[in-house]
Amino acid sequence: MKPRALITGASRGIGRAIALELARAGHPVIINYRRDDDAAHATQEEIIQSGGSAVLSCFDVADREMSHEAIARLLEDPMPIGVIVNNAGIARDNAFPSISSEDWDAVIQTTLMGFYNVTHPLVMHLVRQRWGRIVNMASVSGVTGNRGQTNYSAAKAGLIGATKALAQELAKRRITVNAVAPGLIDTDMLQSAPVDELLKYVPMHRLGTAQEVASLVGFLVSDSAAYITGQVIGINGGLA
Repeated sequence: MKPRALITGASRGIGRAIALELARAGHPVIINYRRDDDAAHATQEEIIQSGGSAVLSCFDVADREMSHEAIARLLEDPMPIGVIVNNAGIARDNAFPSISSEDWDAVIQTTLMGFYNVTHPLVMHLVRQRWGRIVNMASVSGVTGNRGQTNYSAAKAGLIGATKALAQELAKRRITVNAVAPGLIDTDMLQSAPVDELLKYVPMHRLGTAQEVASLVGFLVSDSAAYITGQVIGINGGLA
């Protein structure tokens, strides 16, 4: 049986699509979420109805103590965790002079500190197994920057730097660490965005889908991607 896969922020959007994709590939999945019980249970039910295996793990990745306690409970199960997808993230967009300290901290804590809070207590678990896959969900905003998203761009750029450094540390243990950098993806995060205006800058003139992102993550987790590590792979319709 394939190792378990922990996907953070997996109750909806891209995280949900990744959970479904990895379950289809044969990984028992751990669906992390912060508060949307209904969406998390719906994702779990869809996986189970399709013949897969899924459990729920409710904790806020921004809370270090809560994260560590939840992961300790997950590790009580003898079935190994071999895949970590750090997908959880939030946006609090505004022009930089108008970004409050609360909005700055919230974005950094969820995206960048969340990566640390989840990955750090699991990394030696992967090292002892001498196999693992870590996929960090970055963003085109972390690659090119984006006006009105200084906090979000900073968090995602930090995640990219962490990806590259950790990949070098873990490569000899057959553990790959990569980042996926989506552009404009059709999820709830774009509900209030001026999509028609934004699409003018996308050469493909359409939004990406959560399934397209999930398919890329599925490949990076597979044995076919065993020689790919330390990379930032864009999926943005030519935006960057």
